[in-house]
Amino acid sequence: MDTRQILMAMMSAAMLANAEVTMKKEWRELTKAEERVIVDKGTEPPRTGKFDKFFESGFYTCRRCAAVLYRSDNKFDSACGWPAFDDAVYGAVKQVPDADGRRTEILCNNCGGHLGHVFVGERLTPANTRHCVNSISMDFISQEAAAERLKKAVFAGGCFWGVEYYLQQMPGVIAVISGYTGGRKANPTYEEVCSGRSGHIEAVEVLYDPALINYAALAKRFFEIHDPTQVDRQGPDKGEQYKSAIFYADEEQKKIVEALIGQLKARQYKVVTELKALSVFYPAELYHQDYYFKNKKTPFCHSPVSRFE
Repeated sequence: MDTRQILMAMMSAAMLANAEVTMKKEWRELTKAEERVIVDKGTEPPRTGKFDKFFESGFYTCRRCAAVLYRSDNKFDSACGWPAFDDAVYGAVKQVPDADGRRTEILCNNCGGHLGHVFVGERLTPANTRHCVNSISMDFISQEAAAERLKKAVFAGGCFWGVEYYLQQMPGVIAVISGYTGGRKANPTYEEVCSGRSGHIEAVEVLYDPALINYAALAKRFFEIHDPTQVDRQGPDKGEQYKSAIFYADEEQKKIVEALIGQLKARQYKVVTELKALSVFYPAELYHQDYYFKNKKTPFCHSPVSRFE
């Protein structure tokens, strides 16, 4: 097959994929201009989009289906004329070969809407990646609005690095923050928590989109990435700060966890996970955040184990 035939095949595949996307009733109706970009894979003129020079704190969502795509922390000014991000929310953006045979197209992984293209190797940020996105393909929700739409879950299962690593890879999870909770002292330091003086345990706060993932899926995953039968430890890490615990925000979360613990006990697991009402969560020091991703390592205290099947 020659180059022209390959290109025609890729174009046909792209058109077929586009034709197979059917409008769902919960998706927004698009204007003609939005449809030209999101459905027909057009491009808005450079420096005309409302998000090109927009840098408020919050989240960028798909204009068609409202799935969360990008965090403002990953946005930067690339001077290219379109909004640029050096990373996307895990699992939110799909990369496919572009019909032009040269570039890589990016799509909303939930609805297949066209976003733009991704480029690597430009060395514009340490991530060395640029998602070049059409403003018209996105909406924006502020931190305040996100607090109403997005939900939180708090889990403790040993060293927060490993729990963070696995939970932040679940589609629908917007962010995972390592921190401390359940103690007596305000704003504890890592050293104070490790000493046992503050009474806190290492935990993670998960920000997730309930339209894409539910609390039960998060809690189930939590039980499968750490050992819920170990008392005040996780693998080689020993101490009360490494205990297994779930901090519930309401009665619904509490009942979900109780049901999952019941399933595990029915399978002869001696679960020691403590179930506590949500208390103040203090983010840990910056060097603890995204630890394994930043250091290009994988957890040694945590590994996925199937416990419910």
